[in-house]
Amino acid sequence: MQTQIFKTTLYTLFALIAFAGNSVLCRLALAPEDGNTQVIDAASFTIIRLLAGIFTLAIILSFNRKKASSKGSWTGAFALFAYAAGFSYAYITLDTGTGALVLFGSVQLTLIGINLAKGGRLAMTEWSGLLIAFVGFVYLVLPNIGTPSISGFILMTLAGLAWGLYTYKGLGVSNPLAETSFNFFRTLPFVAVLTALTWTHLSASTQGILLAVASGAITSAVGYTIWYMALRQLHPTIAAVSQLSVPVIAAIGGLIFVNEPMTSRLMISTAMILGGIALIVFYRYKAAN
Repeated sequence: MQTQIFKTTLYTLFALIAFAGNSVLCRLALAPEDGNTQVIDAASFTIIRLLAGIFTLAIILSFNRKKASSKGSWTGAFALFAYAAGFSYAYITLDTGTGALVLFGSVQLTLIGINLAKGGRLAMTEWSGLLIAFVGFVYLVLPNIGTPSISGFILMTLAGLAWGLYTYKGLGVSNPLAETSFNFFRTLPFVAVLTALTWTHLSASTQGILLAVASGAITSAVGYTIWYMALRQLHPTIAAVSQLSVPVIAAIGGLIFVNEPMTSRLMISTAMILGGIALIVFYRYKAAN
């Protein structure tokens, strides 16, 4: 039991780090903050990202001797594609703080909404944990929130709904690697349609291509596989609220690797987010025992 909890915690942490890394890669490619123009357009980034993920997972799957007991699903594949495309296009017109707020707010609503619709119930402790974590999350991104464009807001909301659905599809999967791989493989028709529709407008520099490949191969293909590994043991509420920590992880990464200053806002928001998550985790652990 303790070993399983440790593995699930480790998988969750690795997946959340991958999500934070993916946000950084997307921002560098699609919304550079140094005043330069983007190094790749949204369609090219999405296409290359998914193709890199497909290629990477095909290689990993070829070395896996365990028979693929799962073939993914068209629902999961479409949700994955909708998230990747919506996220890329929305990033062009939304600032970082607003994008994070809309995305993760949509994810919370989707996962909790599906859970409630399926007959799940949240205890007062869980609602309290969700509220504390979300308030801490809003407090963290508040300085970077601007008035969103209508198109960006809609696209990021749809991306959040799609990611929430993709996450829900991964709860309790028996073979995370196969499930993730075949979901990526099934995005090929959608990628083909996007390529055909945007062919004359595709534009990418070498830097943009490398960023898209890194996003697809590492933080997406590997990161999403690890996320599905974690989801085998995670309750939907924990899966939802834990993702609010992604901006915190990104900020901590900035402290470590870019020597960004530690602020009181970061400390307070981190305490609130982690405190809210811990409240839900401890409640779920106590309920299960």
